[in-house]
Amino acid sequence: MSLFPPPQEIETEVAFELPIALRKPETYSDWGHNNQFGHKPDSFLEGPSFDRDGNLWVVNIPFGQVLRVTADGAWDVAAEYNGNPNGLKIRNDGQIFIADYKNGIMQLDPATGAISEHRTRIRTEPFRGCNDLHFASNGDLYFTDQGQSDMQRPDGRVFRLTPSGELECLIDCGVSPNGLVLNRTENLLFVGMTRACQVWHIPLPPDGGPYYKIGVFQNLSGGPGGPDGMCLDDEGNLYVTHVGLGVIWVFGPTGVPRYRINSCRGAKMTNMAFGGDENRTLYITESDSGSILKAEMPHVGRTMFSHL
Repeated sequence: MSLFPPPQEIETEVAFELPIALRKPETYSDWGHNNQFGHKPDSFLEGPSFDRDGNLWVVNIPFGQVLRVTADGAWDVAAEYNGNPNGLKIRNDGQIFIADYKNGIMQLDPATGAISEHRTRIRTEPFRGCNDLHFASNGDLYFTDQGQSDMQRPDGRVFRLTPSGELECLIDCGVSPNGLVLNRTENLLFVGMTRACQVWHIPLPPDGGPYYKIGVFQNLSGGPGGPDGMCLDDEGNLYVTHVGLGVIWVFGPTGVPRYRINSCRGAKMTNMAFGGDENRTLYITESDSGSILKAEMPHVGRTMFSHL
């Protein structure tokens, strides 16, 4: 027996495709080898974010690239360095921040293409493998430190880094923490736990802790992957990519399924960002094909810190 009515289905179409000139089919990076692709991936797009000029920024994980796509579909390599950039978000001053699996939290100056370290250690200890990040409206930076955590080693972490540089570990028992996003009132943090196929919610008390009554907001159906990137719309609906299944689930603020967004390409829709003239077009990285898909949504996307 189904607990809820079937969610409304929404179809995608291809918005942009990574040009052949920027693909690297003969390169087999350590990242690709250790992520069990079974083949030589020529790209793996992630971390979509829009700047104020309407450019879409994405990362190409195996090859240490940060790519920029203009509104008319022109691609260029904004930066290339020795790393595995995974998540990407833009601060309200235009500076770009990257969750890098190899290095930690990195910073990119979009004007020069210069990459620098922002926060790569906890005291003297390096991070285990940063995955994704999200800015609060006050400039606090939340990020996941996934490492090799899974069901048998639930030691993934979630951190909060304040603009003054104070670093706080919110949880250290995550089952592959991945995408994350705050709710509308910013008193609750959603975190996708990929290997558990769950979305957890972490209450954020006004006094800063302890972080009590952490729970499961949603159980996904399983499959070859699990929840990856997430975002929110202005009604508080939570968008969750289910990587490996080729769908994005959209849940209402109380967890009721509302929409199912279907991939028109491969099964690895990894992350997404709202954009377009009315900020109601969802742009999605589909990493199997090196494509960026789009879907027209009935709701306006939540304004990101980059645009505040």
